[in-house]
Amino acid sequence: MPLVACVSRTEHFSAAHRLHSPYLSTEENRRIFGKCNHASGHGHNYVLETILRGPVDERTGMVVNINDLKRWIKAAVLDVIDHRNLDVDVAYFGQRPSTTENLAAFIWIRLTQTVPHGLLHQIVLSETLKNKVIYAGEGLTEADLSSCVV
Repeated sequence: MPLVACVSRTEHFSAAHRLHSPYLSTEENRRIFGKCNHASGHGHNYVLETILRGPVDERTGMVVNINDLKRWIKAAVLDVIDHRNLDVDVAYFGQRPSTTENLAAFIWIRLTQTVPHGLLHQIVLSETLKNKVIYAGEGLTEADLSSCVV
């Protein structure tokens, strides 16, 4: 039986957004999201940790080649959202508030389209030093997976 290990890669990206829900009134948005609902939006320097889990290949001694993981994250995530306004530049957020929870789900979906099946274990998305979301794909539907357009 092969060893099983987790491999992690951390990347950084910057993005702007406005916390605003199309399902809430103007007053509700202001009350719930406060200053993060400002019409001009605001930005964050996010930290993304991508964690893969799988068997250690006996020949290479690796779960995955880190260079491959770096390339997958760049193509699936960084090239799409780094230095972008999430609400304007990413169609996925057209009818969803661009919360860190929803951004984590978007990143998960994008990575599942690139990372070999079964390896993606968890992502940790930090919006600030104090606020982070840990996500492992729970609750996604087929509609969510197919709506992940850029």
